[in-house]
Order: sequence, then structure tokens, then C-alpha cells
Amino acid sequence: MTVGRVEGKVAFITGAARGQGRAHALRLAQEGAEIIAVDVCQSFDTVPYDGSTESDLAQTVKEVEALDRRIVARKADVRDLGSLQAAVDEGLSEFGHIDIVCANAGIASFAPALELTEEMWQEVVDVNLIGVWKTVKATAPSMVERGQGGSIVLTSSIAGLIAFPNLAHYTAAKHGVTGLMRTLAVELAPHRIRVNSVHPTTVDTPMVANEPVWGLFLGGVAGATREQAAEGMKALNAMPIPWVESVDISNAVLYLASDEARYVTGTTTVIDAGAMQPFKVPHSA
Repeated sequence: MTVGRVEGKVAFITGAARGQGRAHALRLAQEGAEIIAVDVCQSFDTVPYDGSTESDLAQTVKEVEALDRRIVARKADVRDLGSLQAAVDEGLSEFGHIDIVCANAGIASFAPALELTEEMWQEVVDVNLIGVWKTVKATAPSMVERGQGGSIVLTSSIAGLIAFPNLAHYTAAKHGVTGLMRTLAVELAPHRIRVNSVHPTTVDTPMVANEPVWGLFLGGVAGATREQAAEGMKALNAMPIPWVESVDISNAVLYLASDEARYVTGTTTVIDAGAMQPFKVPHSA
């Protein structure tokens, strides 16, 4: 019998109701992990696409359980340390330990920097940066106390390494996640807790697969379709694809969470289809 790459480990995942978070839960469960899944299950007034729902989170539960793995799923807001701590406590009560943390929850809105409202700025930074810190603050102490090491993976973006117009708040938050990762990697290394970040290009999730985002990447086209966006968004990547799939990020998360990466810490793992390469080969017609 083949032993899974994270067999016997427990993973705490934020933003787990859909998109990358659900994909991380399933990929880790496929390789033997039990799951603690949290999500806010709501929309945000400043965000131009619908948020996750409780039924989305229930679907994650169904799919993890179909893999014959156990899961504790709770509604929790990464901006609220108390709700995160309650989810951690329930997960620890059920499983006894946490070995892997995926601080994945994130949102996006779009406008030039000088046209962003204070509310837009605050909500993105609160979820995408402060929420990541609160996730680690809620989960890492039990890992330190247990003394068995572990892996923390923070979801940043290529926007955490390079500039993106119309996304100043998102870019600032994701750069902040990169800096947070580097400091945590140093501080937690004595406890054999590894901390790394993942940096995807555009991923085919609800954050990207919606009309406002399609229009943004087409220069403000109203009523943009997925097909139009797929052609226009190829220009972002060196490889001739408009976006990557959630599982592509999950495979990187799995590696970083596994013992294969036992000495990998403080790194920025880029999954970008060549988007960050300064000289790109023109795509064939």
C-alpha cells in the first residue's frame, strides 16, 4: 500500500469553500491529510464578484469525505482572530494537532490607485495581509508547543513580487505577505516550522473568472466574455495560456507541505507560466 505524501498530517486551510482553497483541501486529502477548513462564506460590498457561500463550504466537505478523509469545516472570518481561534480549537479537539497551514483566503477589487476608496483599500489589506497574519497567529502556537515542526504556506501572488496597475491595494498586501513569510521563516525555523509563499499568475477561480476581471484585462471592455478574456489574458504569460488551474497551485502547496521539502523555508514558489519573464516569445497566431 502506497503511503500518502502527507499521511497522518492535519492541514488548516482558509478560504476553503471554493477555488484554490478547496483544491488545496482535496489535493492534501488525496495524499492522506485530515482537513480543518474555514471560510467566511459571504460577499464583500467592495468586491465586484460574488463571495463564497455555506453551500460551497458544504461541497468541500462532501468532496473531502468522498476521499475517505475526515474534515472539520467552520465559517470563520480571517479578519476576526477570535473566530479563527475557535476553528483552531475545534480542529485540535478533533484531530489533536495541526501540521500544515494554508493561509489562502483572499479577495480582489480593481481601480487606479488614486481612485480606490478607503473602504476598498482597507477590506483588501484586512483580508489579504492582516488575515494571513491572524491565521498564523491562531495556528502556529500549537505547532510550536507540540514540537514536531510543520509547514506554513502563505498565498501571495506574482503581484507580491512585481507591480500590477489597478491593483495597488492588492499588490501592496501581497508584497506584505511575501515580507511576512520571510520574517516568519526566520522566527519559526528554530521550531522546525517551515514557512514559504506561493505566487501564482492568474488562476481560473471565481476571483478571476468573472466579467469585471475579464473586462479589466481587456482594457475596460464592458460585457467581456470568457472566450474574449482567454485570448486577451494570454498576453500576461510567456506560455500560450490565459490562466493556470487551481490544482497547479495545490501541487506546489503539497510539495511544500510534504517531507520532500523538509529543508525548504523562506522561499517564493512561483507558478506563473512565465509571466514574470522580462522577455517573452510572441505567441503563434
